[in-house]
Amino acid sequence: MADHPGIEVVCRDRAPYFAEGARIGAPTAVQVADRFHLWRNLGEAAERCVSRHCPCLRAPSAESAPEKAPAPEPAESGSPWPTGHRFADRTRAKHATIHALLAAGHSRRSIQRQLGMTYRTVQRLADAARPEDLFQGQWQNRRSKLDDFKPYLHGRWAEGCTNAWTLWEEIKTHGYTGGYGAVRAHLQPFRTSPTAPAARPPSPRTVTGWILTHPDTLPESERLKLKSVLAGCPELDALAGHVRAFGKMLTQLQGEQLPQWIKAARADDLPSRHTFVNGLERDLAAVTAGLTLPWNSGIVEGHVNRIKMIKRQMYGRAGFSLLRKRVLLA
Repeated sequence: MADHPGIEVVCRDRAPYFAEGARIGAPTAVQVADRFHLWRNLGEAAERCVSRHCPCLRAPSAESAPEKAPAPEPAESGSPWPTGHRFADRTRAKHATIHALLAAGHSRRSIQRQLGMTYRTVQRLADAARPEDLFQGQWQNRRSKLDDFKPYLHGRWAEGCTNAWTLWEEIKTHGYTGGYGAVRAHLQPFRTSPTAPAARPPSPRTVTGWILTHPDTLPESERLKLKSVLAGCPELDALAGHVRAFGKMLTQLQGEQLPQWIKAARADDLPSRHTFVNGLERDLAAVTAGLTLPWNSGIVEGHVNRIKMIKRQMYGRAGFSLLRKRVLLA
């Protein structure tokens, strides 16, 4: 920039080192904060704010399906070994198989050969009238690693998360050291329950996308879902109002209204929004220029995004020559 003293406008990202470089290289130029990055920063702050109010996102799902109740606990069988305990379930399955073969007329020796068990094991299972008679010794009334995490699993199931692998990954982050099989076996009776789990609430990113989309272009189904979310959470309702007001300033180049917007945003208890506002105030002149002047880097950002997409498509598939040709011809 110092080699080109005629520069009048510098459109830049909001990073401090960009501002410093523009100030040193072109001290007389007007610095303009790019609107693409302003909107992107606003979206990131909005998503952090929505994430802080995740409990508010569950309310619409519960209200839209009042007839649905949380999945019931598996019925107690009176056994000291609960359903879902791997040793108990294995013994019950073996007991049922052996007694079915006995009822079909097979001898114990024949069952031994078919199932690959020792004769003593077959005899012990065949002599037991019910599998609970075999639940004795060191495993009786023994706690499993999963016991402390069952309330969490039941709660997540009621919220609509029914993927056993996902739930296993979640409880591992809370300290569970057991295997995936125990979680799957514990949840299996829930899948055969006549009561369906509640619908999964929208994710913070999804709700943020609804808030950042212009109301006139939002599909009717998503508009109604967003309306339900905002009705149950005054903080998110205030957030949506601030986002739309900022979007109006940005699209209609009404930068003179920025001080009033900052004052209104600070009046609400939205810490994530306050962080965004603090950044605006540190770069107030450039942000005001970005919301007032017609200059922006939208076209450049579009080309950068296109080049990044091509680079990721070609990663590991071709060398630099082909990548360069694709970029030039795209």
